[in-house]
Amino acid sequence: MNKFSDIVESRDQLRSILNEPSELVISKSLSRLDRHCGAFIQRSPFILLASADGAGNVDVSPKGDPSGFVKVLDDATLAIPDRPGNNRADTMENILQNPNVGLIFLIPGKSETLRISGTAQIVRDESLRQSMAINGRSPKLVIIVNISEAFFHCSKCIIRSKLWQPELWPAVDDLPRLARTMVDAGNLELTEQQMHEIVLTDERERLY
Repeated sequence: MNKFSDIVESRDQLRSILNEPSELVISKSLSRLDRHCGAFIQRSPFILLASADGAGNVDVSPKGDPSGFVKVLDDATLAIPDRPGNNRADTMENILQNPNVGLIFLIPGKSETLRISGTAQIVRDESLRQSMAINGRSPKLVIIVNISEAFFHCSKCIIRSKLWQPELWPAVDDLPRLARTMVDAGNLELTEQQMHEIVLTDERERLY
């Protein structure tokens, strides 16, 4: 483990280095969704959902679907469908222990992001699940987020990363396929190609 000699350990230390946020920054925080938040959510096809278990171990799960897949039930409540995955269900396992969650909504080509925090619960109401069906398949579970804070995050991180500028994306041809990482991590007896076929079948047949 790396050891460091100059560690920030208190808020006073932190704020001696960074200024306090301005009133302009603080005032943008909302306790309910406004029309701008709602419009952003309706256009977003991809979110990052952060959760933590009872011991504080943190997980961030990516979730994506057609734009508007996260439903705004009212100005304080969101519904997120749970699509087929690997059944680890890390986010839902965490929610059962610790309901606090955070979300970041992204829209391709849009440099601002939307940040939301609140508490979550897992529901199975049939009418809600049916309203989120795709290709005739309803999610088995829906994550409900009760919003405590929402605000737009400025563009600087997207500008710095050049995330939406494909001509500046780094080369990835030399990175391993998912199958290779799974075979190596699990010390599996399957070949990379056998694992790759399993991955492709899952992507083709279990999106919904």
